[in-house]
Amino acid sequence: MNIVIDQGNTSSKVALFENNILIETIRFKPLTAKDLIFLLDKYTPQNGILCSVGEIEKEVIDILKEKIPFFIELDEHTKLPIRSEYQTPHTLGKDRIAAVVGAYTRFPKRNLLIIDAGTAITYDFVNSDGVYKGGNISPGMTARFRSLHMFTKKLPMLDEEGDISELGYNTETAIRSGVVCGIIREMDSYVEEYIKKHNVLAFLTGGHSIYFADKLKNRIFADVNLVLKGLNDILIYQYA
Repeated sequence: MNIVIDQGNTSSKVALFENNILIETIRFKPLTAKDLIFLLDKYTPQNGILCSVGEIEKEVIDILKEKIPFFIELDEHTKLPIRSEYQTPHTLGKDRIAAVVGAYTRFPKRNLLIIDAGTAITYDFVNSDGVYKGGNISPGMTARFRSLHMFTKKLPMLDEEGDISELGYNTETAIRSGVVCGIIREMDSYVEEYIKKHNVLAFLTGGHSIYFADKLKNRIFADVNLVLKGLNDILIYQYA
């Protein structure tokens, strides 16, 4: 059994796999040493991988190294089943490369666009030869709502829940429609451009992927667990 840990900016996601079969996912905020010991005693995984874009307790890492026979931390030196042309691999978000691997493992020999709608919205492209060409980073939905509130004197802090109209009929709907419709048009624009130029298949993942999946014009593969699956693919690639 494999254990996969994705430590994000706001929470930790843990997944258990039997080879390529996802058995269970659990979210922690954050993952503590006590939580980890319980999981390891319950499932006794033989292999594990940690992907961290945020802070994680040293005790947690020590437990992982002690209790899992084969354990790795994903970094820029980890062997990947794809090739990267990113010029600063040490600054590349590990969750981004995991999502790319997850998509390419499922659809090899295809040009792919991977959109991750989380704290940030990222757009990453891997070609049919398995070469990661790079991508772009845009503010996520919550960041857009928060920035409008923080950097103006009178605009309230909102979220995506509520009426969304073509044109806002009050301040709340103007903000909500501006943020949500702006993201939808941004995503649609990327997908349309990359379909036209590269005939891509498009993937959507991340915490807000379910929210946006049915709002886009083009057919898209939505998988909220794509990063976890990609991390498991990377882990298997180390020992297969």
